[in-house]
Amino acid sequence: MPALKPHKFPVSVLVVIHTADGQVLLMERADALGLWQSVTGSQDPGETLAQTAIREIREETGLDASQFALTDWGIENRYEIYERWRHRYAPGVTHNTEHVFGLCLPRVLPVTLAPREHLQYRWLPRDAAAAACFSPSNAAAIRRLPAL
Repeated sequence: MPALKPHKFPVSVLVVIHTADGQVLLMERADALGLWQSVTGSQDPGETLAQTAIREIREETGLDASQFALTDWGIENRYEIYERWRHRYAPGVTHNTEHVFGLCLPRVLPVTLAPREHLQYRWLPRDAAAAACFSPSNAAAIRRLPAL
């Protein structure tokens, strides 16, 4: 009998990966076709939020965040977990606290997607990326980038 997967901790990171000239990386979710987002992921026990961001960036894009400028934007969003994903959390958990980071790259770079998480990626200008996100907090974070 396979081991049960532990419940996700309701604290996560959102990492807006962008270039200095205003291009933003978005990825299409594998479990929800047509839904585009930045890097996201739940904190694991014992991790700092920065460690969670670095791990999620590596897992979802193959990029090594230590080679670029990762910044904690000091933004915390509390939101209701979408019904379709609540089964991943302990019974009774309905809300998540998300911490926003940015990762600035020198230019658009190719990424290596985790196929069980994302199907494809694209780089878009800031406003187009914000408009394409399904998550309001993700769109708001992208809009914080300077308009170029």
